[in-house]
Amino acid sequence: MSNYQLIVFGATSFVGQLLTRYLFERHGVNGDLSWAIAGRSETKLKEVRALLGEKGATLPILLANADDESSLLALCQQTRVIVSTVGPYSLYGSPLVKVCAESGTDYCDLTGEAPWIGKMLAAHEETAKRTGARIVNCSGFDSIPSDLGTYFLQQKSKEQFGQYCTRVKMRVKAMRGGLSGGTVASIINIIHDASKDPSIRKMLMDPYSLCPPTQIKRPYQPNINFASFDPDANAWTFPFIMASINTKIVQRSHALSDYAYGTDFIYDEAMLAGSGLKGRATAIGAALGIAGAFTALVIPPTRALMARFVVPKPGEGPTPKQQAKGFYDIRFIGQTKTGETLTVKVTGDRDPGYGSTCKILGEAAVCLALDVTKEEKPGGFWTPSTLMGNRLIKRLNQYAGLSFTVISHC
Repeated sequence: MSNYQLIVFGATSFVGQLLTRYLFERHGVNGDLSWAIAGRSETKLKEVRALLGEKGATLPILLANADDESSLLALCQQTRVIVSTVGPYSLYGSPLVKVCAESGTDYCDLTGEAPWIGKMLAAHEETAKRTGARIVNCSGFDSIPSDLGTYFLQQKSKEQFGQYCTRVKMRVKAMRGGLSGGTVASIINIIHDASKDPSIRKMLMDPYSLCPPTQIKRPYQPNINFASFDPDANAWTFPFIMASINTKIVQRSHALSDYAYGTDFIYDEAMLAGSGLKGRATAIGAALGIAGAFTALVIPPTRALMARFVVPKPGEGPTPKQQAKGFYDIRFIGQTKTGETLTVKVTGDRDPGYGSTCKILGEAAVCLALDVTKEEKPGGFWTPSTLMGNRLIKRLNQYAGLSFTVISHC
């Protein structure tokens, strides 16, 4: 029998500290959840625990190195679930996924690194299926709002129209939030790898690259890479930088659900900039800005300069005040094959990448530990919606400051 239901690995990272605080405020130390924090530095872990105050003084601390499989196995043998915050995952996350898969330990993280997920799938999916380990990547802002927002819309469409939507557009209506050094490091690492490896570039461009192999002919998926007008949203749009990973997760969910939405299912994501000439100018300016930033990151000298002088360093991120002021409002516009339309929205009450992500990740980890038995869902690499679905939506609505609501249907 496991000592703990949940272990936070990487608790001293920026997100790890936020996640530790969230779990402590939700569950305490000796409450309804048995949990611990883990990492390689006992001194830093004690500093994280000290920030919780006297009531957190008995929170268990466990030691393990991200590159030491024996110490990682010792963690796995003590828990049902490990939630990892040790990005960039392509640099630090692979041994833990391997050990979890081999030991049958459930695992979740907040990666948005599609090439790394692809490597983990190829290396460990069959092992996880054999041992019963449930591996759930992308359990933060990447990609739970997109994945569960689409899932929520489709359930409502089935209830109201008797059929799923074959066309879904995700549109970010409003958002405020900052970047942490860890996220920037992951983005830079992906761009660096892609600049050297054509197969990674191809994988990043393919919305189906995380889907299981199939003989089904899948439709072309739109890719919004500049400013364009969306008549369904009645607004100009520009690229959403998280669309690359989110679209892959939504399409993987669809594939794992036996293509329930139809073999002609189409999904894309974009940011809304408003209507009229002002909206057009905003969309064009934002698209050019994004393109310029990515171009600078592709070129080694400017990438080095940005890493040194412009972007936040690992361990840095939005202040608590900035996190509290952040928010997001995301719309999902769906249409069935016979023309019925449905719009739902997903909102969050903190900055998406950190204030909200730590709550999303915390509820996903607890849901995995407490709500979904291995008899219901066996081992393998799952997406948040295919493994946890409505149970996680309920948790996010009740505890994490998210709201999933229908706003129009016809």
